[in-house]
Amino acid sequence: MTAPILRRLADLRALTARWRAEGARVAVVPTMGALHAGHLSLVEAAKAGCDRVIVTIFVNPRQFDNPDDLAKYPRTEHGDAAKLAPLAVDAIYAPDPDQVYPEGFATTVSVSGVSAGLCGAHRPGHFDGVATVVTKLFLQTQADQAFFGEKDYQQLMVVRRLVRDLDIPIGIVGCATVREVDGLALSSRNVRLSARARAQAPALFQTLTEASRALRAGVPVAQALSAARAAILAGGFSEVEYLELRSAATLVPLDAVTVPARLLVAAHLDGVRLIDNVPIVPERAAS
Repeated sequence: MTAPILRRLADLRALTARWRAEGARVAVVPTMGALHAGHLSLVEAAKAGCDRVIVTIFVNPRQFDNPDDLAKYPRTEHGDAAKLAPLAVDAIYAPDPDQVYPEGFATTVSVSGVSAGLCGAHRPGHFDGVATVVTKLFLQTQADQAFFGEKDYQQLMVVRRLVRDLDIPIGIVGCATVREVDGLALSSRNVRLSARARAQAPALFQTLTEASRALRAGVPVAQALSAARAAILAGGFSEVEYLELRSAATLVPLDAVTVPARLLVAAHLDGVRLIDNVPIVPERAAS
């Protein structure tokens, strides 16, 4: 059954008010559309944890630092609704732009600390745009829980921090990255890869996996990251934007795996920017 597609905030609020009167727990899965199996896994997790599920589809202009990237972002609402139909979500909220950014809109939500470096350094204003739209969607849906993928790990940490700092009454659930059989993290950007680049792309995850083993085995961080960077470039990538070891809890840079960590990367292949990350547990904790 295809879920109703809501365009106006008043219609969304009327629906969620009825659900709340029934005592239902409401989940939201924020997306920009172009849905793939990774998004659908978030929907499945939301359905398992809550009574009602809203999937939002809104290509947020405020989180694009590159106008060309915004223009190229796929808009596939009809196909997205078809993909969601078998999962029986309760509503799709695809708001008209004026429902998110009405005329005269003048507020920006900015999260410092966890937004610094990594994607934050290379995409100016990106996380301000993410934080602003996510705050709006949380307040508009009034959901009890929101579901995000760990592939965008820095984004997940930004969202957790803003919810904590602003006392927004919503639980943030992070879900494991969904991958192709060859290890490539699912992303809406993957469709832009040529056939040759698609065959090369799994080298990113393979290199992260090898580097994480080296780090857990005690190889110095600088040495392990230097070798990984060289391997990514040798695998066909044109640029490694960043490759860093950071604390999984705070995103503070690490020079040793002494606490649970994340190895995070952004690299360019065939003109497409791909990101990925893997968790690393200290050897002592793992044993």
